Amino acid sequence: MGICNVRKAGALSLCLLGLWPQTTSAIGYEPLPYALPKPGTYELPSLGLAADGEVLTSKGVSESLHKLFGSGNTLLAFIYSTCSDVNGCPLSSHVLYKISQKIRLDNRLQDNLRIVSLSFDPLRDTPEVMNLYEQNFSVEGMQETWQFITTAGKQQLEPILTAYGQDVQRIPESETDTASVFSHTLRVFLIDEKKRIRNIYNVDFLHDELVINDVLTLLTHDKKEEKGRSVSSEIFKPGDFRQDYNSAAFSTKAQSIETRKGEVKDLLELIPGSSLGLGRLSVPENNFLNADRVDLGRKLFFDRRLSLNDTFSCAMCHIPEQGFTSNEMATAVGIEGRTVRRNAPTLLNTGYLKTLFHDGREYSLEQQIWAPLLANNEMANPSVGHVMQKVEKIDNYEELFRVAYPQRGLTMESLGMAMASYQRTLVAGNSPFDQWFYRGLDTISDDAKKGYEIFVGKGNCVSCHSISAKRALLTDEKFHNTGVGYSRSMGLIQDNIVINIAPGIFVSVDSDIVDSVSEESHADLGRYEITQNPSDRWAYRTPSLRNVALTGPYMHDGSFSSLREVVQFYNSGGVLNEEQSPLIRPLELIEPEIDNLVEFLKSLTGSNVQGLISDAFAAPIGDVTRRDPSWVHGSDFEIR
Repeated sequence: MGICNVRKAGALSLCLLGLWPQTTSAIGYEPLPYALPKPGTYELPSLGLAADGEVLTSKGVSESLHKLFGSGNTLLAFIYSTCSDVNGCPLSSHVLYKISQKIRLDNRLQDNLRIVSLSFDPLRDTPEVMNLYEQNFSVEGMQETWQFITTAGKQQLEPILTAYGQDVQRIPESETDTASVFSHTLRVFLIDEKKRIRNIYNVDFLHDELVINDVLTLLTHDKKEEKGRSVSSEIFKPGDFRQDYNSAAFSTKAQSIETRKGEVKDLLELIPGSSLGLGRLSVPENNFLNADRVDLGRKLFFDRRLSLNDTFSCAMCHIPEQGFTSNEMATAVGIEGRTVRRNAPTLLNTGYLKTLFHDGREYSLEQQIWAPLLANNEMANPSVGHVMQKVEKIDNYEELFRVAYPQRGLTMESLGMAMASYQRTLVAGNSPFDQWFYRGLDTISDDAKKGYEIFVGKGNCVSCHSISAKRALLTDEKFHNTGVGYSRSMGLIQDNIVINIAPGIFVSVDSDIVDSVSEESHADLGRYEITQNPSDRWAYRTPSLRNVALTGPYMHDGSFSSLREVVQFYNSGGVLNEEQSPLIRPLELIEPEIDNLVEFLKSLTGSNVQGLISDAFAAPIGDVTRRDPSWVHGSDFEIR
């Protein structure tokens, strides 16, 4: 490969394919003449922070350079379309093109390495020209892997060039030409997920094999750091955690509020690095995600004033530190302690689901929010109009809605859209399983690997909790009758119930006594209540198993408190009934196989859940003040 005397967008790709005049070339065009060390056996020290700046994407959208870097590793190159130096832009583009091909073929690099090429020449390299480059170099299905960007002009470009040490000299081809040819020293920057420069490649060292080796070294070191990091798990559980309450040696592990303070996160920036194993998040065109909408939805989600008596928020059933569900109750409890007949499902990854609620009665996050807002046993608002009138009068909600939805303002529709925007950011993938299965990294235990083999083999769990070569949502999004709902509806319960009344102290109580002091249970026929099809009796939506170790108790009624109980239930073949799914059958697993399957399920916890919880801890809770519509005006009562 030799010189690529490029004079228009798209010509460079012709040169790289051997269809453009060429001369002799540098190391990046040839096989690497020396063996590389094994990735991870050497260090790449930080060379300082990578500078930010205001740039234009190939679609003409103004964006920060750091945001384009995303949450993984980035290769940043500087180019211009009229480059004719064999050791300049043609070299870097050739090497980066080979790297983009390897990203497509290597699961370890997908979602963890992107390429950004920034033009020196905003006068000629407009967004339209950059878009042509992007089309020429894009790999099918991976258009975002390599982005070509420019700037609005010299004022935006110069600070970036200075920060990256790019000494650019313009060489006019004639007395009237002031912008067509540039002279510069080739540099390509490897930037890590924390926006630190980890290597700078010049002509003598820019080679696709060397760059890939460096990237794999960074990934290896990240993995070692994660294994060695002492990450507190306290944030993943209730403040008054009662694990081992059945032991006489139990002692309280209640935590101080001071230890549970959070930190606001950029939820939009978290999504790409958290989606390994999940794939691209689908977002409606009329409700695209931006910071204003997510922040507004987050505020609404934690605001107790959205309930009838200002005491209950969405987050009180979907508790962030409990997997965005409730670990302490089999079925949810709404306003004033009113009983809800079903378990609160996790909100993690709900943006990927086609149907919502255990019976699948909703198909849109935008619409879903109105069910709990209006349910008498949840947030108990009497009407849509009541909710809208109340929100209009609270704080500065009207202004926030005008900013987030300038064409709509505060409406019934935009309220649902804002709440949906926050919920869509609760993406939790990139689990140890994903790192192992999709990247080939050694991130799960041998027992978990055995559990995976049972999951896809003897246990046939994958028939309902699907895994594919590209993503693993771990649900078929269908409805199945396992026998749990049938058992409860038919009253198939044991005569005596064992109750843990104090640490290490159990009593056996006649079930009739328990029934006499319990609220009358309501019939629950599952999907049948939506379709009125008799074959849908006691069928419920298959839940995703992602983050399942955090989201107990399990089943639509919270009837199983541990993963082991769930596995044992399926191992026994469920509860036989006339509408039971034919996929439910005795599995004949022995005890070690059950243990291995549980270990595999524990490997499905997303890497960023702690960040989502921390952000939630930093959210306001919507305390009632004298300015709010529910405050009783004219009272002589004073708060002391």
